[in-house]
Amino acid sequence: MFVDSHCHLNYAGLAERQQEVLAAARATGVTAMLNIATRAAEWDAVLETAEREPDVWASVGIHPHDADTHENVETAMLVERSAHRRVIGIGETGLDFYYDRSDRERQRASFRRHIAASRETGLPLIVHSREAEADTIEILGEEVGKGAFPAVIHCFTGSNQLAREMLDLGFFISLSGIVTFKNAGGLRDTARLIPRDRLLIETDSPFLAPVPHRGKACEPAFVAETARVLAQELTWNIEDLASTTTDNFFNLFKKAER
Repeated sequence: MFVDSHCHLNYAGLAERQQEVLAAARATGVTAMLNIATRAAEWDAVLETAEREPDVWASVGIHPHDADTHENVETAMLVERSAHRRVIGIGETGLDFYYDRSDRERQRASFRRHIAASRETGLPLIVHSREAEADTIEILGEEVGKGAFPAVIHCFTGSNQLAREMLDLGFFISLSGIVTFKNAGGLRDTARLIPRDRLLIETDSPFLAPVPHRGKACEPAFVAETARVLAQELTWNIEDLASTTTDNFFNLFKKAER
């Protein structure tokens, strides 16, 4: 049994064939999926999917790419929407200085509003960080100092230093299909630093399809390929990795029901 801890079932490429995608995931042994929101206009659709599908959960949040157009999304709004019984996480949020599609100060401000919502609700923060390690470490460290909150660094591709800093803060780390790529040897090395009880797996569908599905729209069923490669790298059997990452998901996202 696998859990896809981060997917976008309402994005183009999956939304128009959502039932087929869900059926394929279930046939592969995926027993739970967290459907991630990245802008306010998606919230209703993401929640509708979670209400309809008992193995799909939802988050509410604003991606750093959209921080410029969502300055009106305050902590109180995130808290209010996260009260829905199917919402189990806050995000995705964070910092993306690679594309810089939103002003960096607005990204930082949005990130802190999401952190405040996570702290207030107790729901895990779902963090995106790309080419922004120093700021990610600084902000999360400062905010933990104000009061603890649970979090996962999703689709981790950062340095060993970032991994260690996030683990020291008590956070989880999630690995995507990138770990299967030929040139991802450094990421596979980093995977060995992650304690067994802090590891998650994801697809980030419809992006980042793992080997041997490169070039296709990614989907939750493909999380099994990421699990297979990780199991080989960590010298676990696949059943152990599947059960461990599933347990970790429900230990982090406590609002979700098995």
